Amino acid sequence: MRAILFDRFGGPEVLHEADIEVPQPGSGQIRVRVEAAGLNALDGKIRSGAMQAAFPTPLPAVPGAEFAGVVDALGEGVRDVQVGDEVLGWSDTGSYAEFALATTVAPKPAGLDWQHAAALPVAGETAERVLDLLGVAAGETVLMHGAAGAVGTLAVQLATARGARVIATAGPANQDYLTSLGATATLYGEGLVERVRALAPDGVDAVFDLAGKGALEDSIALRGGTERIVTIADFRAHQLGITFSSGGQERSAARLAALAQDAATGKVVTTVTAYPLDRAATAQQVSDAGHGRGKLVLTLG
Repeated sequence: MRAILFDRFGGPEVLHEADIEVPQPGSGQIRVRVEAAGLNALDGKIRSGAMQAAFPTPLPAVPGAEFAGVVDALGEGVRDVQVGDEVLGWSDTGSYAEFALATTVAPKPAGLDWQHAAALPVAGETAERVLDLLGVAAGETVLMHGAAGAVGTLAVQLATARGARVIATAGPANQDYLTSLGATATLYGEGLVERVRALAPDGVDAVFDLAGKGALEDSIALRGGTERIVTIADFRAHQLGITFSSGGQERSAARLAALAQDAATGKVVTTVTAYPLDRAATAQQVSDAGHGRGKLVLTLG
């Protein structure tokens, strides 16, 4: 099968296409013919070698944590899906490939296309996990740093659905985008504390940092301490007494199925930029640069 590999750590240029063996599902696993694979910032960090201490990666490796596709084969003991089912979920073997193995998947609604389906598993799990950690509730004000990306796009909508008000930061090009999602948009950077205080004179109840670019000190100033601040991107968190949240522990097929249904009916909006599989290096270069809008995906269909 066609797959994207890296056999050394480095920049996006280490990614290359290769012909490798089709994986065989083990007990409890399914094999999926991948139609679209989601990209995440973590993919580039793993590829660079920066995450070796936290996520040891044997080489060569196929990147990618999420996909949408068609069930192709069943491992022993699998009863809840059938060959031919259209699903989305998390990959056990890397998703930048024609086939991937998986353990946790949800049905893909007929009204949701492959690209938008592949955008949901990681971003949805991350957004819900952090909002739960923060205990976001109706009537509260949540500040989100760098909210125009894949996780932020969903987090803004999920928080407002809980009845919270969201103040979301981004660059000039994404101000209208965040407003369209239901947030009160403002610019990041110098003067942020003053801008947020003007927008929320009574203060903010919680802070979700998706940017990882020096916003934690401003967050502490706005909260008057470190409580109810969570980052998924700033590795200085522990030095400052702030919670760093990483994913993978709470993959729920039921919650993913509900999110996919909301996306199919338009209750939740996703924004996607697609690249063909053979342009995976270009897509990761774009991802590494940050400042993007919505989700990057690779297409294989």
